Amino acid sequence: MQEFNPETSGEMQNAPPLTEAQAIANLTHPDLSLRYYAAWWLGKFQIRTETAVTALIAALEDEADRTELGGYPLRRNAARALGKIGDLRAVPGLLRCLDCTDFYVREAAAQSLGMLGDPVSIPALMQLLNGGLAAAVQVPGQPHLTQPYEAVMEALGSLQAREAISQIEPFLEHPVERVQYSAARAMYQLTEDSAYGERLVQALAGKDIQLRRIALSDLGAIGYLPAADAIASSAAENSFKLIALKGLLEHQLSPDKPDTLNDAAIKVMHLMDTLL
Repeated sequence: MQEFNPETSGEMQNAPPLTEAQAIANLTHPDLSLRYYAAWWLGKFQIRTETAVTALIAALEDEADRTELGGYPLRRNAARALGKIGDLRAVPGLLRCLDCTDFYVREAAAQSLGMLGDPVSIPALMQLLNGGLAAAVQVPGQPHLTQPYEAVMEALGSLQAREAISQIEPFLEHPVERVQYSAARAMYQLTEDSAYGERLVQALAGKDIQLRRIALSDLGAIGYLPAADAIASSAAENSFKLIALKGLLEHQLSPDKPDTLNDAAIKVMHLMDTLL
């Protein structure tokens, strides 16, 4: 079970447009729904001004928007937004969020720290893996594990935290398959061993469509080129396959020569064409 996603919410998509000044002001509006939407809006449109970033960092400490179960919806959206905006000033606040009692705040913070790419985040993220598989169990009465292990391992992979390999590797044997996939994704990023990429390719043949979608996303994220044909022929919606292939393509493009295509990039583009 996943948390409500504002990106796909019809309510969010149909909400009235804002200006930057309105969104920043709404972060402290008495109407909590307006606060939540304002944080989403600032992240969606990647508003990078100092005022916006400062306001979102302050929202990471918000106490007003709290659910009956103790969650912090505004903090979650603020953490997500700061990752999309990409301002390293958010790192200290996001690191503090890793100690929040709200699982989804910790998850959003880990995801954003991975996006921001500051290696100073590595020790705190590794700490969430303490206890290994024995600690990585489902919280009674909740749909999630004790820690956001998937987000943490994916962040460590993005951060090239090779010192975390010994902590991540045991999660390849976790009983929850999506956790295994996150471990394989991170291990490939940290070792470049194709065995981990092939584990994700094998997952494309699984019976659960949601797990196939997750594997597609992971393959795209790591740019595992040998998976191109398997991605294109997998039993999933073309939209998910196209996103995965786009990830492969982006890994083939040179930052110095973005207009130059190698043979691998051309092959991936041809596969994408067949899905359109």
